Amino acid sequence: MTDEKSTVVSHEEIGSGYRRLVVEAPALAEAVTPGQFVHVRVPALEASALRRPFSVFDAEGGRITILYKEVGRGTAALGQVRPGDALNVMGPLGRGFPEKCDGAALLVGGGYGVAPLYFLAKRLVASGAAAGPVKLFAGGRTKADLLAIDRFEALGGVEVRLATNDGSAGVKGLVTDPLDDELISLRNAGSRFEIFACGPDPMLRAVAMRATGTGAKGWISMDRHMICGVGVCYACIQKTVRGNSRCCVEGPVFAAEDLVWD
Repeated sequence: MTDEKSTVVSHEEIGSGYRRLVVEAPALAEAVTPGQFVHVRVPALEASALRRPFSVFDAEGGRITILYKEVGRGTAALGQVRPGDALNVMGPLGRGFPEKCDGAALLVGGGYGVAPLYFLAKRLVASGAAAGPVKLFAGGRTKADLLAIDRFEALGGVEVRLATNDGSAGVKGLVTDPLDDELISLRNAGSRFEIFACGPDPMLRAVAMRATGTGAKGWISMDRHMICGVGVCYACIQKTVRGNSRCCVEGPVFAAEDLVWD
């Protein structure tokens, strides 16, 4: 883990309050793996303000990319940084996704939950570490909430299936609808698969239940308020079969069968 003084390379709005931030951070870019996160000290906030955690969307060429949505005071302040500004970025933090897959890799993302899944898909395609096809199932309330789809398609080895609540893109309904069709097809064919998911809790619970119900491996990235990022404050507790676990240390990625849902 490093606390790296980084330089903003680019920062752009990509629609509907979502932004993409690229920073020069060679040590982090070299060390981070898909599913891990970084803690950013946001300029323009008071010195006592806590860092903000962000999943890593991509890491390449000494740079890391963060995909986020302005949802509060911290992300609104982060939205004001410009190319050339300095940012302190700490990481990589937490446990990420496995980078091998015994069968088809089914990536399930809701909203900006696709961020770590892009990094994972890129690694799986580049390494050939999935013993089957790589497929993305992305869902959102509307078409505007389907992020970075063009980036996934540009990888050249990812099949993309979409779902929106209002039917403005893909099938009308939940992301689990096209996922269920795929699970039926794979089970009928006797094909192996693993599920990798990141997004809102209701979606994660539904996906985890499908993984455990089919006997497949499921890897679930939990979204909790990771205040300290290093396991000291115990603010990001997730119930597991082993008791309370800290998402910032034992997670944020957990095996589906280990999670306990209230």
